[in-house]
Amino acid sequence: MTSPPRHDAGQEPADLPLNDPSPRFDYREYGADGAIGEQALAAEVAVAISYNGINHAVMMATPEHLEDFVTGFTLTAGLVDDARALYDIELTPLEDAVEAAVTLSSRAFAGFKQQRRGQAGTGGCGLCGVEALDQALPPLPERARSPLPPPEHLEALRKRFEATQRLARHSGAMHAAIYVDGAGETRLCREDIGRHNALDKLIGACVRRGLDPADGFLAITSRCGLELIHKAVRAGAGTLVSLSAPSSLSVRQARRSALNLIHQPRQGAPRLYSPTP
Repeated sequence: MTSPPRHDAGQEPADLPLNDPSPRFDYREYGADGAIGEQALAAEVAVAISYNGINHAVMMATPEHLEDFVTGFTLTAGLVDDARALYDIELTPLEDAVEAAVTLSSRAFAGFKQQRRGQAGTGGCGLCGVEALDQALPPLPERARSPLPPPEHLEALRKRFEATQRLARHSGAMHAAIYVDGAGETRLCREDIGRHNALDKLIGACVRRGLDPADGFLAITSRCGLELIHKAVRAGAGTLVSLSAPSSLSVRQARRSALNLIHQPRQGAPRLYSPTP
């Protein structure tokens, strides 16, 4: 687990929001004599990320905890392998967008530029724009197997999400990721309209607070596809728990990467897919 970056992590967008993450909109009920109502909706903005002045990616995201998001994205996309290489993150809010200007160390920036040469970016589905198999199925860090969490730490997992998903209670349409520590305490929750973004935000929050994802487990509400396995492994997590069933490829990759992979179905006991039963 890498150390937190050197930019100021004292204030969160939750405390001083760049944009309202649950804006309210008027609506008219269709076919109901014009009845008027008001509803909070999940906010979505374009987040344009640049590194040392070079534009790299534009991601659609919920405008909350964006420093966590950019930190997690930078690490889990393999752009840097040490969070200390992130010297600063400057956020500039616009009407429907946020510019995130990241300053990398000289060494990290040199590696970033080398990596960009001839390499396509990824999209919201995780693999859009990838042109070669070695980009879609990259080598991942070797790691030792982590111990499985005690079964009691997985009890009432869905209620943990319900208790911590603040934005979902207001607007719905939110994915979430939580970090449960080695003592079984829910330490962090991050939400976003994008399933990748929610996990990136959580990983970034752990990094910026000096919390080790290997001590405990990460859990997600979304479909567990290959890209989320990549993110968990690069973050150094030992266990990933999903409320939705994993894909076949994600199971094979989790086993190869010594990542504990658990599916918690809506009914019944947790299902352990990795390590091999």
